[in-house]
Amino acid sequence: MLAAVGLAVTGLGAVATADVAAVPVAVQADCLRELERAEALLVAARASVLSAFDYNGGFKDDGQGTARTWLRWQTRITSAAASGAVGWMRRLRAHQRVAKALAAGQVSASWAREICDWTNRLPESARDEADEILLGAAAASAELADLAGLAEEMRRRLASPDRDKDTGYDDCQVRLTTTLGGVGRLDGDLSPQCAEALRTVLDSLGKKVGPEDDRTIGQRHHDALFEACRRLIGAKCLPDRAGQPVKLQLHIGLDELLRRLGGHADEVDQPELPLPGPLAGPGDVCDASISPIVTGCLDHDLLDRLTALLTSPGRPGDLTPDGTAKVTLDTDSVRDLIVANAAALFSGPRGLASWLRRRSLSGPAASVSLPLDTGASTETIPPHLRRAVILRDRHCAAPGCQQPPSACQVHHIRPRHLGGITRLTNLLLLCTFHHLILVHTWGWTIALNADGTTTMTSPDGKRVYHSHSPPPRVAA
Repeated sequence: MLAAVGLAVTGLGAVATADVAAVPVAVQADCLRELERAEALLVAARASVLSAFDYNGGFKDDGQGTARTWLRWQTRITSAAASGAVGWMRRLRAHQRVAKALAAGQVSASWAREICDWTNRLPESARDEADEILLGAAAASAELADLAGLAEEMRRRLASPDRDKDTGYDDCQVRLTTTLGGVGRLDGDLSPQCAEALRTVLDSLGKKVGPEDDRTIGQRHHDALFEACRRLIGAKCLPDRAGQPVKLQLHIGLDELLRRLGGHADEVDQPELPLPGPLAGPGDVCDASISPIVTGCLDHDLLDRLTALLTSPGRPGDLTPDGTAKVTLDTDSVRDLIVANAAALFSGPRGLASWLRRRSLSGPAASVSLPLDTGASTETIPPHLRRAVILRDRHCAAPGCQQPPSACQVHHIRPRHLGGITRLTNLLLLCTFHHLILVHTWGWTIALNADGTTTMTSPDGKRVYHSHSPPPRVAA
């Protein structure tokens, strides 16, 4: 058996390293069909071998507790991949007819999984026959949607009349995992109602915005989900969550403040601190509420030196300035005294941390301090300017876009880090797509013309779009 696996690996290696571009397109198409059959055979073969390996407890020989953990460490695959392999093992144990169809290359792995998921909702006594019916329909060239309808019809006919309607809620789940850099992966099984609601949201918010919108359907759906979450948070329908505009907490340590002060931060221009956290994406600083927070930790080495200095014995006869004899405190008392007063020394509006922050930083990060030196949140865009921008633009200022102000943020035409000033002539109302993606991710520019219209230009200058006519004059 191992020799057969080796031959299969050798054959696939030859295909992977072949000059596929020199092969006729018809041959490429045939190869893709056969590779899909090979994928089905691989799933069936791996599930069969893993099932026997699991039954015999082979994972115990290497000190592992389950077949899943053995796969992770011995075959060097991710947890998700190991769970997927174990899932196929269990799935095909319960669906022998599907396992045989996979082993014969009669059905793709993705269709086989759908069939198993559908028939799992049927009474156990009817699953084998249901698998056979669905596999037969697939072999007769039925489409996946036809198989889904057939499975639903079987479920409806096999449901017990005296049983409460099965909503399938036990099978519903959503899994969100994050990887390096906070990148997330979302998958799950939704109820029909949830799927329909999500589809409505994606269809509504995931439409192409205009000719400049080069996003794929997957990217548009990703941005639609993000936009739906932003609007939900902004509507303040969630408990204990800040709404739009984005609230960014700017953390800076005391050591950084001291470093800036040592470099004469009050005499030279210091670059703005990078905004922390996964929510600080491109463009978020344009329209955000920034709350500066100074952090620090106790320096035990310095505390020991101060304690030793304060507890060092004086010479006999030493007197204090008022003529009384010096009293030497014991080490523990001095340490307790220093620690007890450290918070008062560093915190508060007149504390050292606040003084260093306001002297070293500028802009919103130098706002009025609050104990324990968490600066008051400062709006990047003052309310009066925000109202003026909304009154002037009335909707997204990008050419052809009609998104209302509630779906927009205020954008600095000349970026703040390049000296852009927060004033009406440097601000535009842009929707999430045009602001965060088109401008701050793809590098487009949007200029505000003297007549109130806008001009949008691609990074290479080859695509230029002009907006609507100037807005009508509003009577005072």
